[in-house]
Amino acid sequence: MTFQDVIAYQKSFALAMKIFSSSKTFPKEETYSLTDQIRRSSRSVSANIAEAYRKRDYPKHFHSKLTDSDAENSETQVWLEYSLAFKYITNESYHELLNDSKEVGKLINYRMLNPKKFGVKE
Repeated sequence: MTFQDVIAYQKSFALAMKIFSSSKTFPKEETYSLTDQIRRSSRSVSANIAEAYRKRDYPKHFHSKLTDSDAENSETQVWLEYSLAFKYITNESYHELLNDSKEVGKLINYRMLNPKKFGVKE
């Protein structure tokens, strides 16, 4: 098994790709602010999940990386809310992306609460 096999990784990666596609239509003036922020935070979710996978031998590091991933996921939700408020995305797109993000959050939290199931050593 590799980190790419982890469902939380797969779903967070897919979400980051959806966000990238959606953010292509954001106004030019948002290039170095909202567009950059939402892309970076959404990509960081899967990157931290991958790092947590490699930190399984170190329980505190595993938990720390998943906490970072969860925080980046929450940040992404804030940027989605701004995107909706500025009308850069539709209400339908917002709810789809937000629901995907909430699902990723649940998967991350499940990993944090059940580390032994994911090969974390005691």
